[in-house]
Amino acid sequence: MKVHSTLPVLLESFFRSRLAKQRNASPSTIASYRDALRMLILFAAKHSGRTPCALTIEDLDRDLILTFLDELENNRSNTIRTRNARLTAIRSFFHHVAANDPASLGIAQRVLAIPIKRSHTEVTHHLSRRELDALIDAPDRQTPRGRRDRVLLLFLARTGARISEALGLNVCNLQLDRRQPQVLLHGKGRKERFVPISDDLAKALKELLRERGIEHREAHPIFVGATGTRLTRFGATHIVRRAVAAAAMNTPELTRRPISPHVLRHTLAMTLLQSGVDLLTIQAWLGHSQVATTHRYAAADVEMMRRGLDMAGITAKQPPRFRPKDAVLRLLESI
Repeated sequence: MKVHSTLPVLLESFFRSRLAKQRNASPSTIASYRDALRMLILFAAKHSGRTPCALTIEDLDRDLILTFLDELENNRSNTIRTRNARLTAIRSFFHHVAANDPASLGIAQRVLAIPIKRSHTEVTHHLSRRELDALIDAPDRQTPRGRRDRVLLLFLARTGARISEALGLNVCNLQLDRRQPQVLLHGKGRKERFVPISDDLAKALKELLRERGIEHREAHPIFVGATGTRLTRFGATHIVRRAVAAAAMNTPELTRRPISPHVLRHTLAMTLLQSGVDLLTIQAWLGHSQVATTHRYAAADVEMMRRGLDMAGITAKQPPRFRPKDAVLRLLESI
């Protein structure tokens, strides 16, 4: 008779042993994997009619996980990229199951065989200078919430930080009293980097810290919600949406495409590129592990391509097409 490890035991050892101790995963990675598996467990409980505690590994079979992934795309409107991120977390868990519960090896192998879904590369959206200024100036600076919102938007726009990097900031990460202010960002894979802080952002941050009385509380988070706890990703997304709605009254073009916190990161990258900053510097600034990731900004800049045509002296006139005389070559050309 096969004896299967209980699902709660495997989940606990996955997070506490495999991720935290063996892989030294970052808190953001652990949180992302936790959210994905929590969604899967709740889906499986609803699907089977049992409570989460009553579920077993057999309940999380390949068919159920495929149904769950379809649910993410079709009913929760998740993108393929988000769907694949959820699947990555699930596959990581089942690698742990395969190594620690031999009786569940067959189930784990079938789950691990689920392929990552291919997706097309989307166009990188960014804001114009006018749109960016309108978005940053949209919050009501007469209220504490509005002043916080403006500083967060300004921080994202001037540093190009990922939203997780911005929300994870503490007072000790800021160096505002230097001749050239800078901030220490904690990026993906526990990678750290310093990025410069512009004068207007340094001034806004000092005013925010002074207003909240946390100038010397090094471990205190900078961006907090109404309860005084660290602002969540959902809260930050809501701040951007609220600013877009307010700014759209005078800048209606902001409503023509979805604008997320990440769009501000794209906008800074495009601004740096158009200003002549080289790709390696932009790569270091944004914390990309590969320059190929940074290169997509160059690929998205149509105006720079257009200027390249002018600089190369390329005209609309094309030279006559080569016409092979040989019959075999003509055959190949016709295929």
